[in-house]
Order: sequence, then structure tokens, then C-alpha cells
Amino acid sequence: ALRKGSDLEKAFATAALVYNSYADSESKLSKAETKSLLQSQFWHFIQGQENKPKYQEIISSLDEESENKISFEDFMILLVSLTLMSDLLEEIKNVKTTK
Repeated sequence: ALRKGSDLEKAFATAALVYNSYADSESKLSKAETKSLLQSQFWHFIQGQENKPKYQEIISSLDEESENKISFEDFMILLVSLTLMSDLLEEIKNVKTTK
């Protein structure tokens, strides 16, 4: 479907596919499943973040009422938040691209 899409569109489509493969019939994930998914599929972005207060806040919120469900939109907000605070983002910014 995104054969002619940009790399960014393909990246978001991949995140959506990963989410949907874990989501229930209502297209939602429990907070416990969300935490597990973030830690297993996006671990490069969260590796080394354990001591950051914002990371701890996000993970703590997933531990509270872990059976409650979150939507795709909320999942993406969590994913973007974790990416923005990631040390990996700094490494990515420092890569020089050539065309």
C-alpha cells in the first residue's frame, strides 16, 4: 500500500502494523501489553532511559491499573515521547546524511 510512500510514512505504517498485531479485537492494548510491547519492540529507544524521571513516570503510569486499555493514538504518543527523550535520538541527529 505504501510502495511509493516516503520513508517516514513507511516508518509510521510499520509502527501501526506492530501495534495492530498485538491489539485486541477493539484495536486496543492493555497497559501491561503496551509496556511489554515498548520494551520488546522499541528497546533500542528506551535502553538506558531507566533513570530519567520522565521515563519512570511513563512506565509507572503503565503499571497502574495495568488491565486498562489504551488506543493506538495513546500508544503513538507514548512511543514518540520515549523516542524524544532517548539517547539514541542524539546519535541519530549526529549522523550526517549525503545525497
